[in-house]
Amino acid sequence: MSLFKNKTLLITGGTGSFGNAVLNRFLDTDIGEIRIFSRDEKKQDDMRHEFQVKMPEVADKIKFYIGDVRDIASVRNAMHGVNYIFHAAALKQVPSCEFFPIEAVKTNVLGTENVLVAAIEAGVENVVCLSTDKAAYPVNAMGTSKAMMEKVIVAKARTTNKTKICCTRYGNVMCSRGSVIPLWIDQIKSGNPITVTDPNMTRFIMSLDEAVDLVLFAFEHGQSGDILVQKAPACTIQTQAEAVCELFGGDKNNIKIIGIRHGEKMYETLLTNEECAHAVDMGDFYRVPCDNRGLNYDKYFNQGDTTRNPLEQFDSNNTQLLTVEQTKDILSSLEYIKAELRGN
Repeated sequence: MSLFKNKTLLITGGTGSFGNAVLNRFLDTDIGEIRIFSRDEKKQDDMRHEFQVKMPEVADKIKFYIGDVRDIASVRNAMHGVNYIFHAAALKQVPSCEFFPIEAVKTNVLGTENVLVAAIEAGVENVVCLSTDKAAYPVNAMGTSKAMMEKVIVAKARTTNKTKICCTRYGNVMCSRGSVIPLWIDQIKSGNPITVTDPNMTRFIMSLDEAVDLVLFAFEHGQSGDILVQKAPACTIQTQAEAVCELFGGDKNNIKIIGIRHGEKMYETLLTNEECAHAVDMGDFYRVPCDNRGLNYDKYFNQGDTTRNPLEQFDSNNTQLLTVEQTKDILSSLEYIKAELRGN
């Protein structure tokens, strides 16, 4: 972890699942300080006590800042001495953003602008922002706000040479807060049928550890203005539901179909067809470089580029689709699932 030795890392929205995963990964290393920035004092207090018990020798490396990315003054207050930022603060529940789209704009778009402005002002070296597959061909308010967030990120990256700004885009993080698997486990334990929106719907899946790995890859290998994605597998909602039933003793023949909710798609996209035209294959990841052309459009009438990457749209229908057994193997490796199976 030499890149983080004695450095100060700020995590916006740091009390969420991603922030907890970063703390579990980094706190017991040579990192200097991790700042948790969020607006919920109860979650901060819970996190403080949890890590004082779990990692008492290093828990004093965590510093808590109450604030809101919507309020640039509170963001600036947390920026002094920060070297790196993982920007995870967001409104990310699709139905709630559908009913309150301006709230999604305030947090996901304007909040990101505030974080980047304050980071550039403070001379932060590296910022990685977290986006979602719903930002590609968005059909809902959450995805649209995240798509605009990505545009803000790329535009800001063009304005500075001192702060590297990258973006990661990924699909469903299994067992993260508000995700469907914990709901299904609760339904099974209560003796109820599990509820599925549409059994043929496909979704990318990744673990929290993989989400952290993607952010670290962007941190180390991305160039300013890049969007980076993992070559993630996917599965149908039916496959995922059956895997959870088999692990927890649910009746997979009694799955209740409730229909697609507000703003949901049948499949998600990690790279659009247009992005694939110039995406760079980096092994387990794709990199979409920043378009650094200027606003002088006149030259495009007589200059152009006829070459194109043969890669086409990368979505949850044309990636590797997992079987029930493969999905069970992935789920069984997750700490959350292990703890639930133990009855903790």
